[in-house]
Amino acid sequence: MPDTAVRATASDVRRPGALPGPPSGALPAVRDRAERLELRFGDPCDPANPLGFRALLAADGNSELLGAAEELLDQEGFGAELVPLALGGRLRDADQLMRMLRPVFRRDVALAFGYGITSLFAAAPVFAAGSPGQRESVARLLVSGGRAAIVHRSLAHGTAMLRGELSAMEYSGGFVLDGRKDVVINAERAGAVVAHVRTDPAPGPASHSVFLLDPAQLPPDAVRLLERQPTTGMRGCRFAGYAFDECEVPGDALVGGLGSGVRLALRTFQLNRTLITGAVIASVDTVLRAAVRAALVGATLGRRQRGVLAGVFADLLAGDAMATAVLRALSLLPGAAHLAAAELKYLVPDLLRDDLEELATVLGAGGYSRDTDQGTLGKLLRDLPAAGLGHAGTASCQAVVVPQLPVLARHAWGREGEPPAALFDTAAPVPHLDIGALEVAGGGDFLAASLTASAARLAGSAPDGPYGEALRTMAAAFHADLLAVREACLLIEPGDRAALASPATAALADRHSVLSAAGAALAVWERHRGTAGFLADPAWLVLALHRYGRRLGLVLPPPPPDCVDRVAEELLARFRAGRSFDLHDAPLAEAGTP
Repeated sequence: MPDTAVRATASDVRRPGALPGPPSGALPAVRDRAERLELRFGDPCDPANPLGFRALLAADGNSELLGAAEELLDQEGFGAELVPLALGGRLRDADQLMRMLRPVFRRDVALAFGYGITSLFAAAPVFAAGSPGQRESVARLLVSGGRAAIVHRSLAHGTAMLRGELSAMEYSGGFVLDGRKDVVINAERAGAVVAHVRTDPAPGPASHSVFLLDPAQLPPDAVRLLERQPTTGMRGCRFAGYAFDECEVPGDALVGGLGSGVRLALRTFQLNRTLITGAVIASVDTVLRAAVRAALVGATLGRRQRGVLAGVFADLLAGDAMATAVLRALSLLPGAAHLAAAELKYLVPDLLRDDLEELATVLGAGGYSRDTDQGTLGKLLRDLPAAGLGHAGTASCQAVVVPQLPVLARHAWGREGEPPAALFDTAAPVPHLDIGALEVAGGGDFLAASLTASAARLAGSAPDGPYGEALRTMAAAFHADLLAVREACLLIEPGDRAALASPATAALADRHSVLSAAGAALAVWERHRGTAGFLADPAWLVLALHRYGRRLGLVLPPPPPDCVDRVAEELLARFRAGRSFDLHDAPLAEAGTP
């Protein structure tokens, strides 16, 4: 496609046939909406399903999103899920939104990004700091099925999506934009563009500002739409770009204050990072389900297969525990979520990549029981780095965590009170999400505080039997490791750039992230202790903690002899019943029994 002037029309920003907004009538609960979406997508393994894996992979092979899938999301008014309730949408809190995203991520990461989630990432700075008019215009666009594109600022450790930069100078009551960004999702069909632009050549936190641009109103001779760029991952997404040449924009295009762009990015990245990570758990759920099918070709699971599948299942539950806690913290503890959000984003995707490698051994040994299983795994492995779950994501998240470690060691660890129980209870309501209330520093370390509290309780009141002893020992070992991390961090002076940039400090950040994940898993189990359901069973927690301990090099007792079998039996029961492998145990459209 040749470079062209940007002239957005209604057909660019909305697919033909899209509904003008969410279906009429009372708004169903998110559980019901997510179940409805899942069932409308249908069994993805059914080769006759026009929305199934075979059709999705064929569209990916043609470097397109599946049109029928986008039309279904249009019919469901999915864009309203990305808009806060106060602005006419359905977005109440991030945990509920993640549940709506999972049916889409379960089938295609590229569809989830290309259809809409990047529109939320673009809109988040506007919802956080925009004027009433800016917020309302973006909300109307998304609710009506339109797209918003985001132009990121350049980052030192960025991928191609992050390279390239725009700059702006104040001029005659407005601004003049220059520069180019070659890789922007939905650049061709965006009805709004949110651009992070350098407005001060000097480095520092006030170097960038955010602008809300209407492509249809930009001078056609001052901005060009660049040709589409092919990508290895998320091939169906339409990555194009923009080139600005002395492009005049009005002063009211500025979002928030001049120089507030970096702070806005750090605030809204918390939402982005957490949603992506929580939703990608559903993508790995798909591969785990395929591995179970492959393993059951022989009617029973071998010992090694049982261990691999049970271990990955325990990882998904523990990863979901951390994701759920952080998503709910965005509403409950908006001043303290930034640390855990960064750690979630760079730890859990790393664990999930390891899980995919383990599952590949089972899928390969089983001969890929369905013709789409290998393609789905390969596609996911290509898509994850393009979704920001690779080196660029790790580096940017470590940059958030590392400077805080010496401060937390001095003021938080061992001194902070336990966080509210609602963080770990998916049935408990949380306040409406206020993106503008998110902070970028301070607020303590609620997952470390939770780990400390859980270890103290288990020291005095662990369950009877081998599981109680295993939990008591494991919780004590993780807490002791937290104290060792604290002692090491006390040796680092806050602000000592050389020490903070050292590999040893990065390793401390890695250790702390695993300890945070352990704290979340312990807390979720404690919330369910004594209730009906598998989450009250200590087997999944012991297996997950054992795997975390192995990453830390801790000397832990082996899990009780029947631990893997108990977890594997729950895995098989959910598989046969067609239910999800996450905390919610939700019904799926996929038939379970091979």
